[in-house]
Amino acid sequence: MKDSILLTKSKAFALRVVRLYKYLRERKESVIAKQMLRSGTSIGANIAESRYAQSKTDFASKLQIALKEAAETEYWLELLRDSELVEPSPAFDSLCADCTELIKLLTASVKTTKGS
Repeated sequence: MKDSILLTKSKAFALRVVRLYKYLRERKESVIAKQMLRSGTSIGANIAESRYAQSKTDFASKLQIALKEAAETEYWLELLRDSELVEPSPAFDSLCADCTELIKLLTASVKTTKGS
């Protein structure tokens, strides 16, 4: 059940990251945009891949990679905000909050998987 929530939330997040990437490309902010696109879409890709893991260890590893990608995405979002490449807005704040939520969900999932 929890993995379907993770998959749904991470896919919705990835779609928002793609839209932000397009916006940044229009503003000629390509270096950070590419990094954010790569890490932000990788979260859901790793969660999707975890559903077909060969073992419990492989499953935990995929979720750990997704967590690391979420942390990297959080860094790029903070950098965009702090460098003022993206203007403050409710949409951007919501994207940051979604990233934080994914990190919390993935952290709990990794702990549960490793502990059981």
